[in-house]
Amino acid sequence: MALIHLDVLTVERTVFSNDVDAIVATSVDGQISILPGHVPLVTLLQPGELMARRDGDERILFVSGGFLQVSADEATVLADACEYAEEIDVQRAEAARQRAQELLAAGGYDVDAVAAEAALRRSLARIRVANLRRRSPHSHNRPFE
Repeated sequence: MALIHLDVLTVERTVFSNDVDAIVATSVDGQISILPGHVPLVTLLQPGELMARRDGDERILFVSGGFLQVSADEATVLADACEYAEEIDVQRAEAARQRAQELLAAGGYDVDAVAAEAALRRSLARIRVANLRRRSPHSHNRPFE
């Protein structure tokens, strides 16, 4: 079976590096699927899910934004921040969501609405990804074997 190599990198670390059957990412145009032999692509990523699948097992990660570059047999994600779904602190994400919503509701000239909206999108995406992990019986935090 054909595989595509996926590297997920942040400034701090290599989060994921392995051969996979499929990749699902959240681009600016919506959710996209990448399979081995995909046409070359470079796209901007939105805060959201990054899923890597191999032999029916899944690794679900949260990506706060970044870029995805794809060739026929390789894909690279350069992420602002990235964490496995299991690593997400849901209470912290909920607190960030609440702070962002309060800032937006308060309005005023001293509120950076664009930054508050971005923080809200990131916190909602983190919560959604954490919940995806809980519902997926095929998701694991360990490397593919």
